[in-house]
Amino acid sequence: MSTQAPIAPAPAEEAGRVTTFEPVIIGFTCNWCSYRAADLAGTARTKYPPNIRLIRLMCSGRLDPTFVLKAFAEGADAVMVSGCHPGECHYIEQNYKALRRFQLLRRTIEALGIEPARLQLVWASAGEGVRLAGEIARMTEEVRALGPLDWPAGDIVDIDNVKLEAAWEATGGDADGPPEAPGGVNPEHGAPAPATEAAL
Repeated sequence: MSTQAPIAPAPAEEAGRVTTFEPVIIGFTCNWCSYRAADLAGTARTKYPPNIRLIRLMCSGRLDPTFVLKAFAEGADAVMVSGCHPGECHYIEQNYKALRRFQLLRRTIEALGIEPARLQLVWASAGEGVRLAGEIARMTEEVRALGPLDWPAGDIVDIDNVKLEAAWEATGGDADGPPEAPGGVNPEHGAPAPATEAAL
């Protein structure tokens, strides 16, 4: 048995250790554009920070305001909303509704004590993987500079029982969500053409 006492680390070593804050960002992405842009970035081996957790929605217009508040309440330091460019939505104009909700939510979170910069909107088409990766990297650095959120949601608002139906309807929402049939003006966003009788 060794009688040698364990060696404690030198004070200089302890002082030299610097912990870098790594923010947690939740990204709500459109199935037809920004989610595919993120997939393209991965296929092309374009690096972007792993701080973002992507959640796929069929359309940015389906973003319920409570999703954003819930993300902050559950510990996210920031939220990114991303969808098709205006005029290129797979569901015609749903991204304009997403824009209105985004503007409403920015004012709401500011009133609740959250910096508006923690909620950002990014337009990205399916072919803009490099651009989306750059936006994620930029946002990560901005949120890192802001520091941890530590939002005491339970002391401010009851997220589970918050009623935002009026906000949903006022910004163009409806009970059925976006139409099932796609019809964007950008040909790249259209669904495959149905088979004709001749092809059958």
